[in-house]
Amino acid sequence: MKKTLFAAVLALAATGAGWYWWNEHEARPAPTELVLYGNVDIRQISLAFDGSGRITELCAEEGDSVKAGAVLGRLDTRTLELQARQAAATAEAQRQTLLRLRHGSRPEELAETRSRLASAQSDVQRAEQELSRMTLLLESRAVSAQDVDRARNVTEVAKAKVEEMRASLRLAELGPREEEVAGAEAQFKAAEVQVALLRHQIDLGTLRAPTDAVVRSRLLEPGDMATSQKPVFALALTRPKWIRVYVHESDLGKVQPGMKAKVLTDSQPDQPVVGTVGYISSVAEFTPKAVQTEELRTSLVYEVRVIVEDDANVLRLGQPATVHLPILAKP
Repeated sequence: MKKTLFAAVLALAATGAGWYWWNEHEARPAPTELVLYGNVDIRQISLAFDGSGRITELCAEEGDSVKAGAVLGRLDTRTLELQARQAAATAEAQRQTLLRLRHGSRPEELAETRSRLASAQSDVQRAEQELSRMTLLLESRAVSAQDVDRARNVTEVAKAKVEEMRASLRLAELGPREEEVAGAEAQFKAAEVQVALLRHQIDLGTLRAPTDAVVRSRLLEPGDMATSQKPVFALALTRPKWIRVYVHESDLGKVQPGMKAKVLTDSQPDQPVVGTVGYISSVAEFTPKAVQTEELRTSLVYEVRVIVEDDANVLRLGQPATVHLPILAKP
């Protein structure tokens, strides 16, 4: 009797165990998606002026959304403006000098030089006539030898003046040398570069947003001295947004780059955001790092980034998020 009862109990236990195993492995459907947990990644840039000076204006507050190219701040550039005007005037003077050399002598200048040459030639004729007269008077002892020598010197000076004027006319007709034109051109280009350099320094006094972003923090105020080493704003990048999640080593084979993903948040569970798996780490790590229990530190996970284009701005930077990845059915 006891043996029969014991056999019946064993049969009943085996039947219950079989039913439990079938219910757990056969009756329960296979999961169709992989659920991962993480946060909206915070990516930011520290924005500083390229130049240095005193801040006169800041055009953005913390939390403002800014577009690429938007003006965020300005420096005092009055000194640079004056220097640029001075350099521009110098460049204009150099340009006029270069034009004068390229055009050569004007017809009026050539006519004036010829007139001076003719006047010098007339002076030579008068001097030679005076020398001849003095020579004749010397024979009759009407003048002294010193008077004749003085007349001869005047004649030589007049002839030298004529040669000088001829040389001046020849140079005026030939125009400036190529080396002089090249030198003037180089000076003009140097003046232009100086103007461009000052204008560039003035442009550096305007701080612009390099990309679409959100102002996370404003670190300086108008009146502060700014340098290229002192950030003025911290900008958080919002396009695209990254969801950083971690996948267990046993589920790593279920995640592939390019997979579509659905991102949900606790605050707006009815507004999913569609994303794409863009990065899978090749190195395992322990997570969460802040928890020091031995059980958790023995769990190896891999970092996965899901990239989303959140046009509706549903996701907030740093916000916890849940990522759902579809699991492909095995053939």
